Amino acid sequence: MFKIFVKYSKGYRLYAILASLTIMLEVLLEVYIPYIMKDVVNIGISTGDMGIVIQKGVLMVLVALLSLFFGITSARFAVLASTGFAKNVRKALFDKVQSFSFKNVDNFSTASLITRLTTDVTNMQQSFQMCIRMLIRSPVMLVASTVMANKVSGEMGQIFAIAIPVLAISMGAISVSVYPRFRVMLKRFDNMNAQIQENLTAIRVVKAFVRHEYEIEQFNEAAEDVTKAQVKAEKLLVLNNPVSQLVMYSCMIATCWIGGNAIIGGSMLAGDLMSFISYISQILSSVMMLTMIFVNLILSRASAKRVGEVLSEVIDISDADADPSLLVGDGSIEFEDVSFSYSGQGDNLTLKNVNLRIAPGETIGIIGGTGSAKTTLVQLIPRLYDVYDGTVKVGGRDVRSYTLQNLRSAVSVVLQKNVLFSGSIAENLRWGDMEATEAEIKEAAQAAQAHEFIESFPDGYQTELGQGGVNVSGGQKQRLCIARALLKKPKIIILDDSTSAVDTATDAKIRSAFREKLADTTTIIIAQRIASVMDADRIIVMNDGEIDGIGTHEELMQTNKIYKEVYSSQQKGVA
Repeated sequence: MFKIFVKYSKGYRLYAILASLTIMLEVLLEVYIPYIMKDVVNIGISTGDMGIVIQKGVLMVLVALLSLFFGITSARFAVLASTGFAKNVRKALFDKVQSFSFKNVDNFSTASLITRLTTDVTNMQQSFQMCIRMLIRSPVMLVASTVMANKVSGEMGQIFAIAIPVLAISMGAISVSVYPRFRVMLKRFDNMNAQIQENLTAIRVVKAFVRHEYEIEQFNEAAEDVTKAQVKAEKLLVLNNPVSQLVMYSCMIATCWIGGNAIIGGSMLAGDLMSFISYISQILSSVMMLTMIFVNLILSRASAKRVGEVLSEVIDISDADADPSLLVGDGSIEFEDVSFSYSGQGDNLTLKNVNLRIAPGETIGIIGGTGSAKTTLVQLIPRLYDVYDGTVKVGGRDVRSYTLQNLRSAVSVVLQKNVLFSGSIAENLRWGDMEATEAEIKEAAQAAQAHEFIESFPDGYQTELGQGGVNVSGGQKQRLCIARALLKKPKIIILDDSTSAVDTATDAKIRSAFREKLADTTTIIIAQRIASVMDADRIIVMNDGEIDGIGTHEELMQTNKIYKEVYSSQQKGVA
Protein backbone atom coordinates (compact mmCIF):
# COMPACT_ATOMS: atom_id res chain seq x y z
CA MET A 1 0.00 0.00 0.00
CA PHE A 2 2.88 2.38 0.80
CA LYS A 3 4.24 1.88 -2.73
CA ILE A 4 0.88 2.85 -4.17
CA PHE A 5 0.73 5.91 -1.90
CA VAL A 6 4.16 7.08 -3.03
CA LYS A 7 3.70 6.35 -6.73
CA TYR A 8 0.27 7.90 -7.21
CA SER A 9 0.80 10.95 -5.01
CA LYS A 10 2.91 12.40 -7.82
CA GLY A 11 1.93 16.00 -8.50
CA TYR A 12 0.45 16.36 -5.01
CA ARG A 13 3.42 15.48 -2.81
CA LEU A 14 4.10 19.11 -1.93
CA TYR A 15 0.58 19.40 -0.53
CA ALA A 16 1.15 16.18 1.44
CA ILE A 17 4.43 17.49 2.88
CA LEU A 18 2.86 20.86 3.78
CA ALA A 19 -0.08 19.07 5.43
CA SER A 20 2.35 17.07 7.58
CA LEU A 21 4.48 20.08 8.50
CA THR A 22 1.53 22.29 9.45
CA ILE A 23 -0.08 19.53 11.54
CA MET A 24 3.21 19.16 13.43
CA LEU A 25 3.22 22.90 14.17
CA GLU A 26 -0.42 22.66 15.31
CA VAL A 27 0.44 19.82 17.71
CA LEU A 28 3.53 21.50 19.18
CA LEU A 29 1.54 24.65 19.89
CA GLU A 30 -1.32 22.62 21.36
CA VAL A 31 1.07 20.73 23.63
CA TYR A 32 2.57 24.02 24.87
CA ILE A 33 -0.81 25.30 26.18
CA PRO A 34 -0.98 23.10 29.35
CA TYR A 35 2.56 24.19 30.26
CA ILE A 36 1.47 27.84 30.16
CA MET A 37 -1.63 26.93 32.17
CA LYS A 38 0.65 25.49 34.89
CA ASP A 39 2.20 28.91 35.49
CA VAL A 40 -1.24 30.57 35.59
CA VAL A 41 -2.23 28.29 38.50
CA ASN A 42 1.11 27.99 40.31
CA ILE A 43 2.18 31.65 40.07
CA GLY A 44 -0.78 33.82 39.10
CA ILE A 45 -3.66 32.30 41.05
CA SER A 46 -1.73 31.02 44.07
CA THR A 47 -0.08 34.44 44.63
CA GLY A 48 -3.03 36.54 43.44
CA ASP A 49 -0.89 38.16 40.72
CA MET A 50 -3.49 39.19 38.10
CA GLY A 51 -0.75 40.56 35.86
CA ILE A 52 0.65 37.03 35.41
CA VAL A 53 -2.86 35.63 34.91
CA ILE A 54 -3.65 38.15 32.15
CA GLN A 55 -0.21 37.86 30.55
CA LYS A 56 -0.24 34.06 30.46
CA GLY A 57 -3.95 34.01 29.51
CA VAL A 58 -3.35 36.22 26.46
CA LEU A 59 -0.40 34.03 25.49
CA MET A 60 -2.61 30.92 25.74
CA VAL A 61 -5.23 32.53 23.47
CA LEU A 62 -2.61 33.54 20.89
CA VAL A 63 -1.05 30.06 20.93
CA ALA A 64 -4.50 28.48 20.58
CA LEU A 65 -5.40 30.74 17.62
CA LEU A 66 -2.09 30.03 15.92
CA SER A 67 -2.62 26.29 16.50
CA LEU A 68 -6.11 26.60 14.98
CA PHE A 69 -4.69 28.38 11.93
CA PHE A 70 -2.15 25.63 11.30
CA GLY A 71 -4.85 22.99 11.85
CA ILE A 72 -7.13 24.55 9.22
CA THR A 73 -4.23 24.98 6.80
CA SER A 74 -3.18 21.35 7.30
CA ALA A 75 -6.74 20.15 6.63
CA ARG A 76 -6.86 22.08 3.35
CA PHE A 77 -3.49 20.74 2.17
CA ALA A 78 -4.51 17.20 3.16
CA VAL A 79 -7.75 17.40 1.18
CA LEU A 80 -5.91 18.65 -1.91
CA ALA A 81 -3.31 15.90 -1.60
CA SER A 82 -5.76 13.04 -0.92
CA THR A 83 -8.24 13.95 -3.64
CA GLY A 84 -5.38 14.33 -6.12
CA PHE A 85 -4.02 10.95 -5.04
CA ALA A 86 -7.44 9.35 -5.52
CA LYS A 87 -7.72 10.94 -8.97
CA ASN A 88 -4.34 9.49 -9.97
CA VAL A 89 -5.25 6.01 -8.71
CA ARG A 90 -8.61 6.02 -10.49
CA LYS A 91 -6.99 7.23 -13.70
CA ALA A 92 -4.33 4.51 -13.45
CA LEU A 93 -7.00 1.87 -12.84
CA PHE A 94 -9.18 3.08 -15.70
CA ASP A 95 -6.21 3.32 -18.06
CA LYS A 96 -5.16 -0.21 -17.07
CA VAL A 97 -8.66 -1.59 -17.66
CA GLN A 98 -8.74 0.11 -21.07
CA SER A 99 -5.55 -1.74 -21.99
CA PHE A 100 -7.01 -5.11 -20.92
CA SER A 101 -7.53 -7.77 -23.53
CA PHE A 102 -10.78 -9.71 -23.47
CA LYS A 103 -8.97 -12.41 -21.51
CA ASN A 104 -7.86 -9.90 -18.87
CA VAL A 105 -11.41 -8.57 -18.58
CA ASP A 106 -12.62 -12.14 -18.08
CA ASN A 107 -10.41 -12.36 -14.95
CA PHE A 108 -12.46 -9.66 -13.18
CA SER A 109 -16.21 -9.23 -13.02
CA THR A 110 -17.56 -5.83 -14.09
CA ALA A 111 -19.08 -5.32 -10.64
CA SER A 112 -15.73 -6.05 -9.00
CA LEU A 113 -13.94 -3.51 -11.20
CA ILE A 114 -16.57 -0.89 -10.35
CA THR A 115 -16.14 -1.56 -6.63
CA ARG A 116 -12.37 -1.24 -6.95
CA LEU A 117 -12.66 2.03 -8.87
CA THR A 118 -15.08 3.51 -6.34
CA THR A 119 -15.28 2.02 -2.83
CA ASP A 120 -11.72 0.69 -2.68
CA VAL A 121 -10.16 3.91 -3.98
CA THR A 122 -12.28 5.94 -1.54
CA ASN A 123 -10.99 3.78 1.33
CA MET A 124 -7.43 4.39 0.17
CA GLN A 125 -8.08 8.12 -0.19
CA GLN A 126 -9.26 8.31 3.42
CA SER A 127 -6.21 6.38 4.57
CA PHE A 128 -3.87 8.61 2.59
CA GLN A 129 -5.39 11.67 4.23
CA MET A 130 -5.08 10.03 7.63
CA CYS A 131 -1.45 9.13 6.98
CA ILE A 132 -0.38 12.67 6.11
CA ARG A 133 -2.32 14.20 9.02
CA MET A 134 -3.41 11.87 11.82
CA LEU A 135 -0.51 9.47 11.44
CA ILE A 136 1.80 12.48 11.86
CA ARG A 137 -0.29 14.23 14.50
CA SER A 138 -0.68 11.24 16.85
CA PRO A 139 3.00 10.20 17.17
CA VAL A 140 4.18 13.82 17.44
CA MET A 141 1.60 14.53 20.14
CA LEU A 142 2.46 11.27 21.89
CA VAL A 143 6.17 12.09 22.00
CA ALA A 144 5.80 15.81 22.74
CA SER A 145 3.18 15.28 25.47
CA THR A 146 5.25 12.51 27.05
CA VAL A 147 8.33 14.77 27.12
CA MET A 148 6.34 17.65 28.64
CA ALA A 149 4.62 15.35 31.16
CA ASN A 150 7.97 14.01 32.33
CA LYS A 151 9.24 17.55 32.54
CA VAL A 152 6.35 18.39 34.86
CA SER A 153 6.77 15.20 36.94
CA GLY A 154 9.23 12.45 36.09
CA GLU A 155 7.86 10.16 38.80
CA MET A 156 4.29 10.16 37.47
CA GLY A 157 5.59 9.84 33.91
CA GLN A 158 6.25 6.18 34.68
CA ILE A 159 2.49 5.58 34.44
CA PHE A 160 2.82 5.71 30.65
CA ALA A 161 5.45 2.97 30.66
CA ILE A 162 2.65 0.57 31.56
CA ALA A 163 -0.29 2.10 29.71
CA ILE A 164 1.21 2.52 26.24
CA PRO A 165 2.47 -1.09 25.78
CA VAL A 166 -0.95 -2.42 26.86
CA LEU A 167 -2.66 -0.31 24.21
CA ALA A 168 -0.08 -1.20 21.54
CA ILE A 169 -0.37 -4.96 22.12
CA SER A 170 -4.18 -4.94 22.10
CA MET A 171 -4.25 -2.79 18.96
CA GLY A 172 -1.83 -5.09 17.14
CA ALA A 173 -3.78 -8.23 18.07
CA ILE A 174 -7.06 -6.75 16.86
CA SER A 175 -5.49 -5.50 13.61
CA VAL A 176 -4.09 -8.90 12.67
CA SER A 177 -7.41 -10.63 13.35
CA VAL A 178 -9.62 -8.11 11.52
CA TYR A 179 -7.76 -7.88 8.18
CA PRO A 180 -8.95 -11.19 6.65
CA ARG A 181 -12.51 -10.40 7.72
CA PHE A 182 -12.43 -7.14 5.78
CA ARG A 183 -11.18 -9.03 2.71
CA VAL A 184 -14.23 -11.26 2.92
CA MET A 185 -16.50 -8.24 3.39
CA LEU A 186 -15.22 -6.56 0.21
CA LYS A 187 -15.79 -9.75 -1.78
CA ARG A 188 -19.38 -9.74 -0.53
CA PHE A 189 -19.62 -6.14 -1.74
CA ASP A 190 -18.56 -7.35 -5.19
CA ASN A 191 -21.30 -9.97 -5.19
CA MET A 192 -23.93 -7.43 -4.13
CA ASN A 193 -22.82 -4.96 -6.81
CA ALA A 194 -22.96 -7.73 -9.41
CA GLN A 195 -26.53 -8.46 -8.33
CA ILE A 196 -27.47 -4.77 -8.66
CA GLN A 197 -25.77 -4.38 -12.04
CA GLU A 198 -27.35 -7.50 -13.50
CA ASN A 199 -30.80 -6.48 -12.29
CA LEU A 200 -30.60 -2.92 -13.60
CA THR A 201 -29.17 -4.02 -16.94
CA ALA A 202 -31.94 -6.57 -17.43
CA ILE A 203 -34.74 -4.59 -15.76
CA ARG A 204 -37.01 -4.95 -18.82
CA VAL A 205 -36.63 -8.73 -18.77
CA VAL A 206 -37.36 -8.76 -15.04
CA LYS A 207 -40.53 -6.76 -15.64
CA ALA A 208 -41.58 -8.86 -18.61
CA PHE A 209 -41.27 -12.13 -16.66
CA VAL A 210 -42.71 -10.63 -13.45
CA ARG A 211 -39.59 -11.69 -11.55
CA HIS A 212 -39.20 -8.60 -9.39
CA GLU A 213 -40.06 -10.47 -6.18
CA TYR A 214 -37.41 -13.09 -6.97
CA GLU A 215 -34.84 -10.38 -7.72
CA ILE A 216 -35.70 -8.57 -4.47
CA GLU A 217 -35.19 -11.82 -2.59
CA GLN A 218 -31.84 -12.37 -4.33
CA PHE A 219 -30.71 -8.85 -3.52
CA ASN A 220 -31.79 -9.20 0.10
CA GLU A 221 -29.68 -12.34 0.39
CA ALA A 222 -26.66 -10.53 -1.09
CA ALA A 223 -27.20 -7.54 1.22
CA GLU A 224 -27.58 -9.90 4.18
CA ASP A 225 -24.24 -11.52 3.30
CA VAL A 226 -22.60 -8.08 3.33
CA THR A 227 -24.21 -7.29 6.68
CA LYS A 228 -23.02 -10.54 8.23
CA ALA A 229 -19.48 -9.97 6.96
CA GLN A 230 -19.48 -6.40 8.33
CA VAL A 231 -20.81 -7.51 11.70
CA LYS A 232 -18.17 -10.25 11.91
CA ALA A 233 -15.42 -7.69 11.28
CA GLU A 234 -16.92 -5.05 13.58
CA LYS A 235 -17.23 -7.53 16.46
CA LEU A 236 -13.47 -7.27 16.89
CA LEU A 237 -13.16 -3.58 16.07
CA VAL A 238 -15.58 -2.54 18.80
CA LEU A 239 -13.05 -3.80 21.35
CA ASN A 240 -10.70 -0.93 20.45
CA ASN A 241 -12.65 1.81 22.19
CA PRO A 242 -13.41 -0.03 25.48
CA VAL A 243 -9.77 -1.09 25.86
CA SER A 244 -8.56 2.45 25.14
CA GLN A 245 -11.09 3.97 27.55
CA LEU A 246 -10.14 1.46 30.27
CA VAL A 247 -6.46 2.32 29.99
CA MET A 248 -7.18 6.06 29.82
CA TYR A 249 -9.34 6.17 32.93
CA SER A 250 -6.96 3.86 34.78
CA CYS A 251 -4.20 6.37 34.08
CA MET A 252 -6.46 9.20 35.27
CA ILE A 253 -7.17 7.41 38.56
CA ALA A 254 -3.50 6.57 39.09
CA THR A 255 -2.51 10.18 38.36
CA CYS A 256 -5.09 11.63 40.73
CA TRP A 257 -4.03 9.21 43.48
CA ILE A 258 -0.29 9.74 43.10
CA GLY A 259 -0.61 13.48 42.36
CA GLY A 260 -3.04 14.08 45.22
CA ASN A 261 -0.67 12.45 47.70
CA ALA A 262 2.22 14.47 46.24
CA ILE A 263 0.31 17.74 46.70
CA ILE A 264 -0.60 16.82 50.29
CA GLY A 265 3.03 15.92 50.92
CA GLY A 266 4.15 19.25 49.46
CA SER A 267 6.27 17.74 46.68
CA MET A 268 3.94 18.89 43.91
CA LEU A 269 1.90 22.02 43.11
CA ALA A 270 -1.76 22.05 42.01
CA GLY A 271 -0.88 23.61 38.66
CA ASP A 272 1.57 20.80 37.95
CA LEU A 273 -1.15 18.21 38.56
CA MET A 274 -3.63 20.04 36.29
CA SER A 275 -0.98 20.30 33.58
CA PHE A 276 -0.07 16.61 33.97
CA ILE A 277 -3.73 15.55 33.69
CA SER A 278 -4.00 17.57 30.45
CA TYR A 279 -0.93 15.78 29.09
CA ILE A 280 -2.44 12.42 30.04
CA SER A 281 -5.51 13.31 28.02
CA GLN A 282 -3.37 14.32 25.07
CA ILE A 283 -1.18 11.21 25.26
CA LEU A 284 -4.03 8.75 25.58
CA SER A 285 -6.17 10.51 22.98
CA SER A 286 -3.23 10.30 20.58
CA VAL A 287 -2.92 6.58 21.27
CA MET A 288 -6.68 6.12 20.74
CA MET A 289 -6.36 8.08 17.52
CA LEU A 290 -3.60 5.73 16.44
CA THR A 291 -5.94 2.77 17.01
CA MET A 292 -8.55 4.43 14.78
CA ILE A 293 -5.91 5.03 12.12
CA PHE A 294 -4.80 1.42 12.20
CA VAL A 295 -8.40 0.25 11.90
CA ASN A 296 -8.76 2.40 8.80
CA LEU A 297 -5.44 1.14 7.48
CA ILE A 298 -6.63 -2.45 7.91
CA LEU A 299 -9.64 -1.77 5.69
CA SER A 300 -7.48 0.18 3.26
CA ARG A 301 -4.92 -2.59 3.16
CA ALA A 302 -7.62 -4.93 1.89
CA SER A 303 -8.73 -2.29 -0.63
CA ALA A 304 -5.14 -1.57 -1.68
CA LYS A 305 -4.56 -5.26 -2.32
CA ARG A 306 -7.60 -5.38 -4.61
CA VAL A 307 -6.51 -2.21 -6.41
CA GLY A 308 -3.02 -3.66 -6.74
CA GLU A 309 -4.43 -6.82 -8.31
CA VAL A 310 -5.82 -4.74 -11.17
CA LEU A 311 -2.74 -2.54 -11.53
CA SER A 312 -0.40 -5.57 -11.52
CA GLU A 313 -2.52 -7.63 -13.91
CA VAL A 314 -0.25 -8.79 -16.74
CA ILE A 315 -1.65 -7.72 -20.10
CA ASP A 316 -1.59 -10.84 -22.23
CA ILE A 317 -1.88 -8.93 -25.52
CA SER A 318 0.86 -6.38 -26.10
CA ASP A 319 2.23 -4.63 -29.14
CA ALA A 320 5.55 -3.70 -27.52
CA ASP A 321 7.48 -5.61 -30.21
CA ALA A 322 5.32 -4.41 -33.11
CA ASP A 323 6.46 -2.04 -35.84
CA PRO A 324 4.60 1.26 -35.29
CA SER A 325 5.16 2.29 -38.90
CA LEU A 326 3.59 -0.88 -40.33
CA LEU A 327 0.08 -0.36 -41.72
CA VAL A 328 -2.39 -2.94 -42.99
CA GLY A 329 -1.94 -3.06 -46.75
CA ASP A 330 -5.08 -4.95 -47.77
CA GLY A 331 -7.91 -7.04 -46.38
CA SER A 332 -6.44 -10.49 -46.98
CA ILE A 333 -6.70 -12.92 -44.05
CA GLU A 334 -4.85 -16.18 -43.40
CA PHE A 335 -5.23 -18.74 -40.64
CA GLU A 336 -2.27 -21.12 -40.52
CA ASP A 337 -2.75 -24.15 -38.23
CA VAL A 338 -4.53 -21.95 -35.69
CA SER A 339 -5.65 -23.37 -32.36
CA PHE A 340 -7.15 -21.39 -29.51
CA SER A 341 -8.05 -22.02 -25.86
CA TYR A 342 -9.82 -19.62 -23.50
CA SER A 343 -8.19 -21.37 -20.57
CA GLY A 344 -4.75 -21.33 -22.21
CA GLN A 345 -4.58 -25.10 -21.92
CA GLY A 346 -3.77 -27.32 -24.89
CA ASP A 347 -6.14 -30.03 -23.69
CA ASN A 348 -9.15 -27.69 -23.80
CA LEU A 349 -9.08 -26.17 -27.29
CA THR A 350 -11.97 -24.09 -28.61
CA LEU A 351 -10.46 -23.87 -32.12
CA LYS A 352 -8.46 -26.77 -33.54
CA ASN A 353 -5.95 -26.58 -36.40
CA VAL A 354 -7.85 -24.07 -38.52
CA ASN A 355 -6.41 -23.32 -41.96
CA LEU A 356 -8.12 -20.66 -44.05
CA ARG A 357 -7.28 -18.07 -46.71
CA ILE A 358 -9.50 -15.12 -47.54
CA ALA A 359 -8.70 -12.83 -50.47
CA PRO A 360 -8.98 -9.01 -50.26
CA GLY A 361 -12.51 -7.81 -51.02
CA GLU A 362 -14.00 -11.29 -50.63
CA THR A 363 -17.33 -11.72 -48.85
CA ILE A 364 -17.32 -14.67 -46.47
CA GLY A 365 -20.31 -16.12 -44.65
CA ILE A 366 -19.92 -18.22 -41.50
CA ILE A 367 -22.59 -20.67 -40.38
CA GLY A 368 -22.56 -23.09 -37.46
CA GLY A 369 -24.41 -24.20 -34.37
CA THR A 370 -24.18 -22.62 -30.94
CA GLY A 371 -20.74 -23.24 -29.46
CA SER A 372 -19.14 -24.04 -32.80
CA ALA A 373 -16.57 -21.20 -32.25
CA LYS A 374 -17.77 -18.84 -34.99
CA THR A 375 -17.26 -15.73 -32.87
CA THR A 376 -13.98 -17.04 -31.46
CA LEU A 377 -12.64 -17.43 -34.99
CA VAL A 378 -13.24 -13.80 -36.02
CA GLN A 379 -12.10 -12.34 -32.68
CA LEU A 380 -8.58 -13.52 -33.46
CA ILE A 381 -8.40 -11.25 -36.52
CA PRO A 382 -8.24 -7.90 -34.62
CA ARG A 383 -6.40 -9.61 -31.71
CA LEU A 384 -9.24 -9.36 -29.24
CA TYR A 385 -7.71 -12.67 -28.19
CA ASP A 386 -4.36 -14.18 -29.19
CA VAL A 387 -3.92 -17.61 -30.71
CA TYR A 388 -2.80 -20.53 -28.55
CA ASP A 389 -0.91 -22.00 -31.49
CA GLY A 390 -0.42 -21.13 -35.16
CA THR A 391 -0.51 -17.77 -36.94
CA VAL A 392 -3.18 -15.30 -38.03
CA LYS A 393 -2.14 -12.97 -40.85
CA VAL A 394 -3.80 -9.79 -42.08
CA GLY A 395 -2.49 -8.08 -45.19
CA GLY A 396 0.11 -10.83 -45.50
CA ARG A 397 1.67 -10.07 -42.10
CA ASP A 398 1.30 -11.71 -38.69
CA VAL A 399 -1.25 -9.68 -36.71
CA ARG A 400 1.31 -9.47 -33.88
CA SER A 401 3.62 -7.44 -36.09
CA TYR A 402 1.13 -4.53 -36.16
CA THR A 403 0.43 -2.20 -33.27
CA LEU A 404 -3.04 -2.73 -31.87
CA GLN A 405 -3.94 0.80 -32.97
CA ASN A 406 -2.98 0.20 -36.61
CA LEU A 407 -4.48 -3.30 -36.75
CA ARG A 408 -7.81 -2.44 -35.16
CA SER A 409 -8.11 0.75 -37.18
CA ALA A 410 -8.17 -1.45 -40.28
CA VAL A 411 -10.71 -3.92 -38.87
CA SER A 412 -14.29 -3.01 -37.95
CA VAL A 413 -16.16 -5.43 -35.74
CA VAL A 414 -19.86 -5.32 -34.99
CA LEU A 415 -20.12 -7.70 -32.05
CA GLN A 416 -23.07 -9.87 -31.07
CA LYS A 417 -23.91 -7.58 -28.19
CA ASN A 418 -24.60 -4.19 -29.72
CA VAL A 419 -23.61 -1.33 -27.42
CA LEU A 420 -24.46 2.34 -27.82
CA PHE A 421 -23.49 5.13 -25.46
CA SER A 422 -25.25 8.08 -23.90
CA GLY A 423 -25.22 11.00 -26.32
CA SER A 424 -26.66 11.86 -29.70
CA ILE A 425 -26.92 9.46 -32.62
CA ALA A 426 -24.31 11.51 -34.50
CA GLU A 427 -21.90 11.31 -31.55
CA ASN A 428 -22.34 7.54 -31.39
CA LEU A 429 -21.71 7.12 -35.12
CA ARG A 430 -18.58 9.27 -34.91
CA TRP A 431 -16.99 6.57 -32.76
CA GLY A 432 -16.11 5.12 -36.15
CA ASP A 433 -14.42 8.35 -37.25
CA MET A 434 -14.27 11.36 -34.95
CA GLU A 435 -13.57 13.62 -37.95
CA ALA A 436 -16.44 12.32 -40.10
CA THR A 437 -18.48 14.99 -41.86
CA GLU A 438 -22.27 15.13 -41.74
CA ALA A 439 -22.39 13.85 -45.32
CA GLU A 440 -20.18 10.85 -44.46
CA ILE A 441 -22.33 10.04 -41.44
CA LYS A 442 -25.48 10.05 -43.55
CA GLU A 443 -23.82 7.93 -46.25
CA ALA A 444 -22.85 5.29 -43.69
CA ALA A 445 -26.34 5.37 -42.17
CA GLN A 446 -27.90 4.92 -45.61
CA ALA A 447 -25.69 1.91 -46.32
CA ALA A 448 -26.74 0.40 -42.98
CA GLN A 449 -30.42 1.17 -43.74
CA ALA A 450 -30.54 3.44 -40.69
CA HIS A 451 -31.00 6.86 -42.33
CA GLU A 452 -34.75 6.55 -42.79
CA PHE A 453 -35.62 5.77 -39.17
CA ILE A 454 -33.10 8.34 -37.90
CA GLU A 455 -34.78 11.06 -39.94
CA SER A 456 -38.16 10.00 -38.55
CA PHE A 457 -37.06 11.22 -35.09
CA PRO A 458 -37.89 14.88 -34.35
CA ASP A 459 -34.23 15.72 -33.77
CA GLY A 460 -32.85 13.45 -36.48
CA TYR A 461 -29.15 12.74 -36.03
CA GLN A 462 -29.09 14.90 -32.89
CA THR A 463 -31.57 12.60 -31.13
CA GLU A 464 -30.26 11.77 -27.67
CA LEU A 465 -29.85 8.06 -26.95
CA GLY A 466 -30.38 6.73 -23.45
CA GLN A 467 -27.67 4.69 -21.78
CA GLY A 468 -27.07 1.61 -23.91
CA GLY A 469 -29.48 2.91 -26.56
CA VAL A 470 -32.58 1.98 -24.57
CA ASN A 471 -34.84 4.27 -26.61
CA VAL A 472 -34.27 2.48 -29.93
CA SER A 473 -35.35 -1.02 -30.95
CA GLY A 474 -33.00 -3.99 -31.26
CA GLY A 475 -32.99 -3.80 -35.05
CA GLN A 476 -32.38 -0.05 -35.03
CA LYS A 477 -29.53 -0.52 -32.57
CA GLN A 478 -27.92 -3.12 -34.85
CA ARG A 479 -28.13 -0.83 -37.87
CA LEU A 480 -26.59 2.08 -35.94
CA CYS A 481 -23.71 -0.16 -34.89
CA ILE A 482 -23.18 -1.25 -38.50
CA ALA A 483 -23.16 2.40 -39.64
CA ARG A 484 -20.64 3.21 -36.92
CA ALA A 485 -18.38 0.40 -38.16
CA LEU A 486 -18.67 1.55 -41.78
CA LEU A 487 -17.45 5.05 -40.88
CA LYS A 488 -14.02 3.59 -40.10
CA LYS A 489 -13.65 2.80 -43.81
CA PRO A 490 -11.96 -0.45 -42.81
CA LYS A 491 -10.03 -2.96 -44.86
CA ILE A 492 -11.99 -5.73 -43.12
CA ILE A 493 -15.49 -5.59 -41.65
CA ILE A 494 -16.87 -8.35 -39.43
CA LEU A 495 -20.59 -8.63 -38.73
CA ASP A 496 -21.10 -11.10 -35.87
CA ASP A 497 -24.78 -12.03 -36.14
CA SER A 498 -25.38 -8.29 -36.42
CA THR A 499 -28.61 -8.42 -38.42
CA SER A 500 -30.45 -11.01 -36.34
CA ALA A 501 -33.01 -8.42 -35.18
CA VAL A 502 -33.48 -7.02 -38.70
CA ASP A 503 -36.21 -8.25 -41.04
CA THR A 504 -35.12 -10.21 -44.12
CA ALA A 505 -35.95 -7.39 -46.56
CA THR A 506 -33.80 -4.88 -44.67
CA ASP A 507 -31.09 -7.52 -44.27
CA ALA A 508 -31.05 -7.97 -48.06
CA LYS A 509 -30.78 -4.19 -48.59
CA ILE A 510 -27.83 -3.98 -46.18
CA ARG A 511 -26.02 -6.77 -48.04
CA SER A 512 -26.77 -5.10 -51.37
CA ALA A 513 -25.32 -1.80 -50.09
CA PHE A 514 -22.23 -3.66 -48.91
CA ARG A 515 -21.67 -5.13 -52.37
CA GLU A 516 -21.92 -1.69 -53.97
CA LYS A 517 -19.99 0.43 -51.47
CA LEU A 518 -17.54 -2.09 -49.98
CA ALA A 519 -16.35 -3.85 -53.11
CA ASP A 520 -12.71 -3.60 -51.97
CA THR A 521 -13.45 -4.39 -48.30
CA THR A 522 -13.20 -7.93 -47.02
CA THR A 523 -16.54 -8.72 -45.42
CA ILE A 524 -17.16 -11.53 -42.94
CA ILE A 525 -20.76 -12.22 -41.97
CA ILE A 526 -21.62 -14.57 -39.11
CA ALA A 527 -25.30 -15.46 -39.25
CA GLN A 528 -27.86 -17.95 -38.08
CA ARG A 529 -30.00 -17.45 -41.21
CA ILE A 530 -28.60 -18.98 -44.36
CA ALA A 531 -30.46 -16.30 -46.33
CA SER A 532 -28.04 -13.75 -44.85
CA VAL A 533 -24.95 -15.48 -46.29
CA MET A 534 -26.12 -17.53 -49.28
CA ASP A 535 -24.97 -14.91 -51.79
CA ALA A 536 -21.48 -14.66 -50.22
CA ASP A 537 -18.43 -15.56 -52.33
CA ARG A 538 -17.79 -18.46 -49.95
CA ILE A 539 -19.48 -19.86 -46.88
CA ILE A 540 -17.64 -21.50 -43.98
CA VAL A 541 -19.43 -24.15 -41.96
CA MET A 542 -18.10 -24.41 -38.40
CA ASN A 543 -18.59 -27.45 -36.18
CA ASP A 544 -17.06 -28.03 -32.74
CA GLY A 545 -14.17 -25.61 -33.31
CA GLU A 546 -13.24 -26.94 -36.75
CA ILE A 547 -14.07 -26.01 -40.32
CA ASP A 548 -16.51 -28.64 -41.53
CA GLY A 549 -16.87 -27.26 -45.04
CA ILE A 550 -16.13 -24.29 -47.33
CA GLY A 551 -17.83 -23.38 -50.58
CA THR A 552 -20.62 -21.49 -52.27
CA HIS A 553 -24.23 -22.07 -51.35
CA GLU A 554 -24.70 -24.45 -54.28
CA GLU A 555 -21.52 -26.39 -53.50
CA LEU A 556 -22.36 -26.83 -49.84
CA MET A 557 -25.86 -27.97 -50.65
CA GLN A 558 -24.24 -30.82 -52.57
CA THR A 559 -21.31 -31.63 -50.28
CA ASN A 560 -22.02 -30.60 -46.68
CA LYS A 561 -24.52 -32.44 -44.51
CA ILE A 562 -24.66 -29.82 -41.72
CA TYR A 563 -25.31 -26.97 -44.16
CA LYS A 564 -27.97 -28.90 -45.98
CA GLU A 565 -29.76 -29.81 -42.73
CA VAL A 566 -29.74 -26.19 -41.53
CA TYR A 567 -31.05 -24.97 -44.88
CA SER A 568 -33.82 -27.56 -44.93
CA SER A 569 -34.94 -26.77 -41.39
CA GLN A 570 -35.04 -23.05 -42.14
CA GLN A 571 -36.98 -23.59 -45.35
CA LYS A 572 -39.55 -25.63 -43.42
CA GLY A 573 -39.84 -22.79 -40.98
CA VAL A 574 -40.50 -20.37 -43.83
CA ALA A 575 -43.07 -22.72 -45.35
